Amino acid sequence: MNRILVLEDDVMIASGLTYALESEGYEAVHAKTVKEAVSLIKGTDFDLGILDMQLPDGRGTEAGAMLKKNGTSVIYLTVEDDESGIVRAFEEGADDYVVKPFKIRELLARIKRTLGRNRDSREDIVKLGSARIDTAAGKVYADDRLVELTALEYRLLLIFAANRGRLLTRNQILEKIWDSAGTFVEDNTLTVYVKRLREKLGDSINIETVRGIGYRVGQ
Repeated sequence: MNRILVLEDDVMIASGLTYALESEGYEAVHAKTVKEAVSLIKGTDFDLGILDMQLPDGRGTEAGAMLKKNGTSVIYLTVEDDESGIVRAFEEGADDYVVKPFKIRELLARIKRTLGRNRDSREDIVKLGSARIDTAAGKVYADDRLVELTALEYRLLLIFAANRGRLLTRNQILEKIWDSAGTFVEDNTLTVYVKRLREKLGDSINIETVRGIGYRVGQ
């Protein structure tokens, strides 16, 4: 079930939208203020945010920026129809922009389309700790920081991601790297690669050394 944050201070609009979302099988979580939304975002994973721009304590873009940082899509639902404002919202990462008054069926269609795009893109994103591996682009991010890895370092990280929570012996890892990269890696060299991964990824992942056996990486 997709969880959607609705940031809207107009009780009537929020009530109708929440009802429509729940009728479509979504879980809707309502916030009336930016402060409430920020608190919810810190403690809850959302698949989408539907955000008003003008709130009693600020602008919805503050919550939108937090959601985008978490990789969550954002649709702005607002009375603001100024062209420059709309363009700026898209430049800052908005996935869609709907001007009030709106037709509920059209909004639901836009929500479905946005969530569909999310599903497609999530298939290419592998999360390990607080690191993200974009397998389509071959890029790795540690807490939103792009990390430059060599081909073998990247392959080693993929092996850990595919076996998260499992104890891998050194021989198992060496065999997997050999099979995939076609490059001979010695046991001592594996130690060096693990050390480099730890240095480059920092606290974003925890590579646990099991003395005399191998390595384990948690969720």
